[in-house]
Order: sequence, then C-alpha cells, then structure tokens
Amino acid sequence: MFRNALAPALRPALHQSRAATTLSAGFPRVTQRSPTKYGGVYTVTLIPGDGIGAEITDSVKEIFDYVNAPIEWEQYNVSGMSSAGEDLFKQAMQSLKRNRVGLKGILFTPISQSGHISWNVAMRQQLDIYASVVLCKSLPGFPTRHSNVDFAIIRENTEGEYSGLEHQSYPGVVESLKVMTRAKADRISRFAFDFALKNDRKKVTCIHKANIMKLGDGLFLNTFRKVAEEYKSAGIEANDMIIDNTSMQLVAKPGQFDVMVMPNLYGAIISNIGAALVGGPGIVPGCNVGSDYALFEPGCRHVASDIMGTNRANPAAMILSATMMLRHLGLDSIANSIAGATFDVINAGEVRTADMGGAATTSEFTAAVIKKL
Repeated sequence: MFRNALAPALRPALHQSRAATTLSAGFPRVTQRSPTKYGGVYTVTLIPGDGIGAEITDSVKEIFDYVNAPIEWEQYNVSGMSSAGEDLFKQAMQSLKRNRVGLKGILFTPISQSGHISWNVAMRQQLDIYASVVLCKSLPGFPTRHSNVDFAIIRENTEGEYSGLEHQSYPGVVESLKVMTRAKADRISRFAFDFALKNDRKKVTCIHKANIMKLGDGLFLNTFRKVAEEYKSAGIEANDMIIDNTSMQLVAKPGQFDVMVMPNLYGAIISNIGAALVGGPGIVPGCNVGSDYALFEPGCRHVASDIMGTNRANPAAMILSATMMLRHLGLDSIANSIAGATFDVINAGEVRTADMGGAATTSEFTAAVIKKL
C-alpha cells in the first residue's frame, strides 16, 4: 500500500496554503504488495548511484541513524560508468524485487553507441514503476523569481520516447520508435486525477505534442480527455497544453499549473524547468511507483559528476525523497520530523550549499538538519 506522504492531521489547510514539497503529497493507493519487514525493521534496497550519489545517501544514512529509524539497508554500489557492473545491477534488481522498496541516486548513462542502455530506465521498465512524481514548490526561506510555484509533475515512466527501440534502416538513416499505448495512457491519467483528489488540487493539465504527433500523442491526449470526463463530478478541472508552449508558460506564469501529466520525454524536460523555478535540483524530491514496487530518488535526475567527492553537494532532495519513502512504509512521525528539520534549515538560510548561494558543505548541511531534530 502506497501511503499518504503526510498524515491528514498535519495537513489542516492544504486548500489555502499547502506545506512545502513532500509535506503536501498524498498518493493514490497503487502499490498492492507490502514491503519486506522483519521484527519491526524494514529492509530497503539502497543504490547510491554515480556522481554525488554516495555523498548525499551518506547524509540520509547519518540522519536515519541519529533518529534510530527502523531501516536496514541492502546496499549495492552499482555504477553506470561502464557495462562491467551489469552483474551487480542484476543483483540490485533482485534485491528491489525482494524488498519492494528502494532509495537510489542517479546512475550515469553513456551517450556513445557502444555504451550500455540506461539502467535508470531499465529499472522503471522491469519493475513497472510507471508513475514518476516530482513536486515543485516555492520555499519561503529561499526566494526565487516566482514566489507562487506549486505544482506536481506526473510523468509516465515506462514507454514513449524511452522505449529504446532504434535501428539504422540504411547507412545514415536511423529510425527511433516512440511507443504509446492506450492502457498506459489511461493508467497514468487516472493516477494524476487521483493524486489531485487526494491533495485538494483543482486542475490537471495534459502536456502533449498532438498537433504534430497526431497518432502517438493524439492517443495520449484523447485517452486523457476520456478519463477527465469521469472526474468532472469531483470538481477537477482538466485542460491540455502543447509542450513548447508549456515550457514558455512555466517560465512566465508558473502559478497557472497545479497537476501536470505527460509522456516520458516531456516529463524529463518539465522536471528540469520546475526545479530551476524553485531553486535547483538540490531541493526537489521525487519517487517512482507502481502496483508492486516503489523507488525513491531526487526528482531532477542529475549525476553532478563535476562536484563529486568535493563535499559540496546539496543533500536536501535526497533527504526529502527518503522521507517520502518513510511515509510509504508507514513511518509518518519520523518522516515528518526529518522533513520538518530539513525545511527549517533551508528556510533559516544560515546553512546553504553552493547551489543555493552559500558555502556550506554537505556534511555541514547534514549536521544542521540533525541539530534541528
């Protein structure tokens, strides 16, 4: 069972002023199988990932140890830097299938043709964790150009442009297949509307390019419209917008968006724009959920190899993603304490990493969160 990200008692007035980021996220009940639990302790698969992954997951482990969170990690140091780690990747996948819940950093994906496929994408497809959820919310203690940003990005995770079906039909001619199915468009659309209902949100916007890709994106859009009809009686407004116009509107008037649902590639683009609007990838958490598994990771998928090993990374996004995981496991009290302490540190403005205009280290930010607990 995929639990609410915050107990109702701690969400008294979402329709008036939603709390920041993970403190306002309730999720549709999609996960049917329970996570692995022995003697009151949950076993969770941990994949630190490449780049800054080890540093920011170490922050999570340090904080969890401090609060004595009932979590036992099965850690797999998978790296996407080469295909040599394929056996370890397979072991990590078996662990995820066994534990049904995981926390991960971002795995590097090579661009060269000789490189392996994206293991990030492979995880989502093999586990069928079809819904990516990224929450973008202005934080009062970290002002940006827009102060009214508050929207959720719901991204279809398993098909679209990320199907990985490409071939060279003739030398110098490559065909790349974008696969769209009515079943998966219906599934992600219903997830988006259910998410809106659970979080007192009033509008769901479908992002598409159906004016050009009339069959593929047309199928996604028409399926969304049919699903929207079923939610009219619940008071949920539905509209749609072309992806290029959406990008402009986000930068110019982000306050018009509430819940956004879209195919795979558009979600990658919009989540980066959304992160930039609220302060960068270091403070935007996320998760991927399906009917059997849940995998939590930063919402804006950056390896950040340029600052790897420098102790300069912002661990907030990973910490907040981990609190979403705790709520999924039913550990709401611990989750709320850690998330609240993290937001207190950000809003106080005294301890900020370089991406937020400060000079604090990853270790100092982590220590500041612990001090607030």
